[in-house]
Amino acid sequence: MGALDDVRVLELGTLIAGPYAGRLLADNGADVIKVEAPDRPDPLREWGQASGGHQFFWTVHARNKRCVTLDLRTDRGRDLLLRLVEQSDVVLESFRPGTLERWGLGYDVLAAVNPRIVLARVSGYGQTGPLADRAGYASVAEAVSGLRHLNGYPGQLPPRIALSLGDSLAGMFAYQGILAALHARHRTGRGQVVDTALTEACLAILESTVPDYDQTGHVRQPGGTRLDRVSPSNLYRAKDGLPVLIAANQDTVFARLAELMGRPELAVDPRFVNHTSRGEHQDELDDLIAEWAGTITAQELIDRCNAAGVVAGGVNTVAEVVVEPQFVERGLFVDHVDQQTGHAVKGVGVVPHLSDTAGEVRWAGPSEPGVHNDDVYRELLGLDRAELDDLVAAGVV
Repeated sequence: MGALDDVRVLELGTLIAGPYAGRLLADNGADVIKVEAPDRPDPLREWGQASGGHQFFWTVHARNKRCVTLDLRTDRGRDLLLRLVEQSDVVLESFRPGTLERWGLGYDVLAAVNPRIVLARVSGYGQTGPLADRAGYASVAEAVSGLRHLNGYPGQLPPRIALSLGDSLAGMFAYQGILAALHARHRTGRGQVVDTALTEACLAILESTVPDYDQTGHVRQPGGTRLDRVSPSNLYRAKDGLPVLIAANQDTVFARLAELMGRPELAVDPRFVNHTSRGEHQDELDDLIAEWAGTITAQELIDRCNAAGVVAGGVNTVAEVVVEPQFVERGLFVDHVDQQTGHAVKGVGVVPHLSDTAGEVRWAGPSEPGVHNDDVYRELLGLDRAELDDLVAAGVV
């Protein structure tokens, strides 16, 4: 049994952040019912690299969900959704603020039919504030929040990480908020609104940048391959030209690195004796480590460092990640059988691992919109065949 086997979620909206929160819930056992408009399926169905004209983002991202179609812009669609809300715990939406209200499905309406409902809302800027009405994507959220500014090298335009990082962060924070709201409901008996903004999810991970600026006026700049004043923690090129990440910024770990380099005196050198002094002489220290690392092959460097208790690792591409013994041994990769092609598609498994109520991948993302219409509408709402056929003919489902 999963940890959330008794939770039912209605997932509205499209693209990454909200549906990613839905995937995390589904991975841990929740019955997540993905609602798509009959005429506008989730664009994620066509995202990712193609093979034979078919993309596989959806295969992994929509796993463990039941997919139904429903036009929320119609009165009949609205009424059907409210009947589903009566039997659900969470409504998860990722529309621009005000969209549900325009459809007559605001929190006041949802709570009127089910006071225990949790409404989780994911948007670019949040439900309130002067920018709430703006559309928001992860790329802009990363820029506006200050996260993008910290990426790359000083004096250059900050590059983007080759992922929609802001969406994933928002999805994880929405998931966290949903769990907190469900826990609070055990005490209060009432649901509430979980308001997650892409911009705020990015801002929330910026560590000490805000208090540092507030108290000292320091504006942290991009550090390239290292963190400013955290030393040593950098990429160093080995003898065979491959980069190795060595992180030895803790005093005890740096002493081990100095010993390994054959330079134990560096650990008591006033320039490098503690975290602060190493940060002040970061360039000098990086040069010393780079000179040493350049005499050893990458794998030997990694092996020597880890044997000595110095944190180090290679910079893996996905081709190396999928055969990394640590990930393979811990079952981090799971095959999803794509319904449309019949192929097994490898994807990342459930994180984190729970010892008693572990999550699992039960099925891949359903290949077509509405494949669970019969299951959901007839099982949960008791519609008969004629009623469902009429709704299909009317374009409601």
